[in-house]
Amino acid sequence: MKHFIHILSIALLCALTACNGQNKKNMENETIIRFETNKGDIKVKLYNETPQHRDNMIKLVKEGFYNGTLFHRVIKDFMIQGGDPDSKKATPDKMLGEGDTGYTIPAEFVYPHYFHKKGALAAARMGDDVNPDKKSSGCQFYIVTGTVFSPEELNEMEANLNRRIVKEKFDSLARPYMKEIYKLRKSNDIDSLSVLQEKLVAEAEAEAAKNPFKFTTEQKQAYTTVGGTPHLDGSYTVFGEVTEGLDVVEKIQEVKTNRADRPTEDVIIKKVTIEN
Repeated sequence: MKHFIHILSIALLCALTACNGQNKKNMENETIIRFETNKGDIKVKLYNETPQHRDNMIKLVKEGFYNGTLFHRVIKDFMIQGGDPDSKKATPDKMLGEGDTGYTIPAEFVYPHYFHKKGALAAARMGDDVNPDKKSSGCQFYIVTGTVFSPEELNEMEANLNRRIVKEKFDSLARPYMKEIYKLRKSNDIDSLSVLQEKLVAEAEAEAAKNPFKFTTEQKQAYTTVGGTPHLDGSYTVFGEVTEGLDVVEKIQEVKTNRADRPTEDVIIKKVTIEN
């Protein structure tokens, strides 16, 4: 047994060495973007594992799309959001957040490898009711600030997310029965409604149990130390992270905002450039 473990250890060491070499190569090839703002500079790296989001942001940066836009939505202990083209030279009373490119990007979830830890760069999007495929905005993004959670809070959140999964499964399963449900309600057939509901709940729970939500060790470590927004995991595409200037992100999240979460004094993205 000791001989086997020794051989296994050597094999793992070789595999890890090769893997680390490949990871280093991938990291060297990662694109770095610099956001020059009136609060300071923020550098982010774009993940190669989310190529459509990476390439789209590179294209927009090269076009100067983000130059002069604002961080138009700021929520302390949650995130700072930017990329709305309508925010350029916007008057103080203008409602922002609807501007876009006219196209969306398919979701690229590399989860749980990439998640909503503090400093994560993710794509904004329309809500599930009009966007069930969770497609990303063509230009709007946010940087996570979040908060630190206790292990107990993460356990409760995990349970809530699993309950949400069951509900989503139930809603999906119930959709083909809507005409029948309507007729049963109209006829006040409570017994038949209860039977159907119990059947769909059982099916939804069985489906959800096949792939339950569970935070990884890495997620738990991040969320209980640096913090983040774990309830967004698996719902929004994370496609990069801050490498320098997290203190600037912190500074931005502290600004005063109005009822629409827009800073009362503009936080301007003066220029965005590609570092490599």
